[in-house]
Amino acid sequence: MATRQPGARHFDAPDSVGPEEAGWDRSGLQVLTLAPGGSVSFTTGGAEALVLPLAGSCRVECDGEAFDLEGRDSVFSRVSDFAYVPRDADVVVTSASGGRFSVPSARCEQRLTARYGRAGDVPVELRGAGSCSRQVNNIAAADTFACDRLIVVEVLTPAGNWSSYPPHKHDEDRPGVESVLEEIYYFEVAPGPEGRRGMAYQRVYGTEERPEDLLVEIRSGDVVTIPHGWHGPSMAVPGHDLYYLNVMAGPGAREWLICDDPEHAWIRETWADAPVDPRLPLTGPAERSVTG
Repeated sequence: MATRQPGARHFDAPDSVGPEEAGWDRSGLQVLTLAPGGSVSFTTGGAEALVLPLAGSCRVECDGEAFDLEGRDSVFSRVSDFAYVPRDADVVVTSASGGRFSVPSARCEQRLTARYGRAGDVPVELRGAGSCSRQVNNIAAADTFACDRLIVVEVLTPAGNWSSYPPHKHDEDRPGVESVLEEIYYFEVAPGPEGRRGMAYQRVYGTEERPEDLLVEIRSGDVVTIPHGWHGPSMAVPGHDLYYLNVMAGPGAREWLICDDPEHAWIRETWADAPVDPRLPLTGPAERSVTG
């Protein structure tokens, strides 16, 4: 079993963050960058994974199956299709036009079958209200797509809004209340006019028993790993929409059970009388034009 690191960590646009780098047992993420006509092969070993396009289309070959992923121009243009690849599998990803492809993963016990996930089958959920409004694409949530351990969702937050709020945690095993999940945040920030580079911010803090203190400036491609503690808000600065990919896995049942920080949980009560941000949803299964 891996030795747990003392707290959350910020990685500056890494190609991969596995359990060894994060200091935990299950969750991992790799980002593949392929030139036009490029191809990469990998073995999943003891982890199940998704191949989820960030920008571009690709073919995924695994277990004698081939899945052609239409993908997307960017994470801000549409919900993407994806492929599930099981543990102990040889995988080949090829892209005629090139692009960037995420491979969220989780060490697991069961070997499931390789499968294709349609973009149109991904449930799109609007959470919060007002300046806490955000969109959640339930790519492989616990109740939307079968995996052994892996949970994957995307969150899109309109410019100026706060997401992952109120701050919450999932680091204790409390049946029906809270589940233990190691969590990875992978971020992309929409560019401003003339492609100007944007930023965002991520907050993580701990409890008295398990202290934690992280507040970081985020740029596109950055990763934050969260082994424990309250996390949120994820702050989208004015002028720049924010995307993050959440990768989660834990030792118990595959379920997402969270506990709000009681100091901030009251904010949920204000949502009943506030409209959802009219800019949402930012994306759907159809491609849309995105201008900086």
